[in-house]
Amino acid sequence: MSGTIAMKGKSIMDRKIVSISSKRQITIPQKFFTALGFTDEAECMVRGNELVIRPARISAGGEFAEHILAELIAEGLSGNELLTEFKAKQAKIRSAVEAMIKEVEEVANGNGEYSTYDDIFGAEDNI
Repeated sequence: MSGTIAMKGKSIMDRKIVSISSKRQITIPQKFFTALGFTDEAECMVRGNELVIRPARISAGGEFAEHILAELIAEGLSGNELLTEFKAKQAKIRSAVEAMIKEVEEVANGNGEYSTYDDIFGAEDNI
């Protein structure tokens, strides 16, 4: 079964009912697979009472890697010692980011405390 469903605003969402095999497998329709940029891995998560399947995010940590390496080299590390310490620092960043994402998901589901813009930056003075 397929169809098009109007969503909030002007967005349109395509919809397709897919079969689930006896091994709990599904096939992602080709147009979704291509449009969303799937490769050979997918990320699955539960959001409320929905299962979300999206292309796996490559989490190479590239935005932090250069900074981490520069600090470790400045500390005089090289070779295997550099590699070992780099992996350890990168693992700490990943777990911290995962913890922040979990916290945000809890807030989004109404199960956590949150801060407003005004809480963080203060109320803007009305002049």
